[in-house]
Amino acid sequence: MLEYTQGQRSARVLRLNELKLPLNHSDADLAPAICKRLKLSAAQLLQQRVVKRSVDARNKRDIRLAYSVEIGLDPALEQQLLRRFRNDPHLVPAADNSYQLVTRAPAELNAALASGALPRPIVIGAGPCGYFCALLLAQMGLRPLLLERGKPVKERSADTFGFWKRTSPFNPESNAQFGEGGAGTFSDGKLYSQVRDPGHRGRKVLEELVAAGANPDILWLHRPHIGTFKLATVVRGLRAQIEALGGEIRFKSRVERLEINERDGRRRVTGVVLTDATRLAADQVVLAVGHSARDTFTTLRDQGVAMEPKPFSVGFRIEHPQPLIDQARWGDCAGHPRLGAAEYKLVHHASNGRCVYSFCMCPGGLVVGATSEEGRVVTNGMSQHSRNERNANSGIVVNIEPADVEAHGAWPGDPLAGMAFQRHWESKAFALGGGTYAAPGQRLGDFLAGMVSGAVGKVQPSYAPGVHLTDLSASLPEFVIEALREALPAFAATIPGYAMADAMLTGVETRTSSPVRLPRDDAFESVNTAGLYPAGEGAGYAGGILSAGIDGLRVAEAVALTLRRRWNPEAPDESACGPA
Repeated sequence: MLEYTQGQRSARVLRLNELKLPLNHSDADLAPAICKRLKLSAAQLLQQRVVKRSVDARNKRDIRLAYSVEIGLDPALEQQLLRRFRNDPHLVPAADNSYQLVTRAPAELNAALASGALPRPIVIGAGPCGYFCALLLAQMGLRPLLLERGKPVKERSADTFGFWKRTSPFNPESNAQFGEGGAGTFSDGKLYSQVRDPGHRGRKVLEELVAAGANPDILWLHRPHIGTFKLATVVRGLRAQIEALGGEIRFKSRVERLEINERDGRRRVTGVVLTDATRLAADQVVLAVGHSARDTFTTLRDQGVAMEPKPFSVGFRIEHPQPLIDQARWGDCAGHPRLGAAEYKLVHHASNGRCVYSFCMCPGGLVVGATSEEGRVVTNGMSQHSRNERNANSGIVVNIEPADVEAHGAWPGDPLAGMAFQRHWESKAFALGGGTYAAPGQRLGDFLAGMVSGAVGKVQPSYAPGVHLTDLSASLPEFVIEALREALPAFAATIPGYAMADAMLTGVETRTSSPVRLPRDDAFESVNTAGLYPAGEGAGYAGGILSAGIDGLRVAEAVALTLRRRWNPEAPDESACGPA
């Protein structure tokens, strides 16, 4: 294994990419394969470390594992190899991808924050964005105060599982959306993103997750995930780190409104007011709420905080037998322990101009109740780390543009019209499900034929708190139903058997992303409210656990820089943290 000390390697390191081994190789085969590829003796290979492993399944009769490895060599030998393989793009000097923390709060600033002489930065929301923002602020000595409307994850899990099992009533403040860990706690726990990340913030997120209890393999698997039960452990670990560093976390503390005053000719945040009328002074407030915090967004709109509508998507959850997906992806190698449960990603451009695509695919998982409001039904998917449930499930969703939702606004141009649109169809789903939080469901064959399902078939629906068979064509707009009926059979060209009549559809999937964005400036502040830092999924700047964590780090850097400038305007103007 390669050793690292303060971001520096203990040996000269090269990175070898696209080293492919048979599926049935052993761990001991890796070093000989490196030596064979680079024409080295075993003694010349001083160190090795896997930094990525992916699956090459283009030939299903010969599936291989593709490795990227960092190797330690004698410095003279390193230069010889680079010259010898100068035309090989797969051998390169290894880049240092560690996140560099380059500032801490001066002792006087830390003391002022601790004593209350200077208001602490406030972070609203204990999802991945809020937790990683608070963690970095704490690591810099800035003693953040994190406010979460829901409960700690242990209590929240009891409420959520109790609702799913119908052993306890629905709690609008403690559910699959609200509480410690955010919506991602009850999901597959996917940890990959398409966000550009030159500052290596994604690496820091992964390393902090491992330090908090996640499996170390998330550092090198190509498409890593944690799983719901493991996520619960991890968020408790993050909480403990924040508190140990001087941060504070308050649960069951819902922010009722911001205090906003005019100062120097500009609107500025001066504090927050909780639902129990407690006032907390603050010059810097990070808004890291999830996209289900609809009451918060309504209040912000009414307080004049800048916001704008953005596209989102709606659709259904679909379930298939997991072996069907495994066979389509892995062929005769399906079931191999190194492959696990197979995933898929599907896109279809429908003739009515809509894009239909798979969303948050959960191999070997469950469909779960994800509403945050009474009298509404929302579905989502989740998996444990083992991904060993009998069904594969995925959202199959259709794009919704701001023009599609204008009729649902309180007035023309209402930025929250998309939120009202979501609520309308979630209420419809609640009624179609029988008004008991059961979800409306239908066999795929019946959905395509326009018939009400009389019974489920081979695919037993996994949705808790239960499924009520009905006609799903009434649960979403006509153009969405039209696009889905075209796309679902077309997906069988990619995954044979996908259009099986007994595949199970469950409605509705509406919380794919935030229907609103809170625009911010280059300093990450709201464009019209100084001191307010919109962040994460709810504000329209992330789409998953990893990207939300990255955005939380970026905002924490901006908060630290601003706070340092205010504390000591004469200090050199330098970035708070690693590269931009």
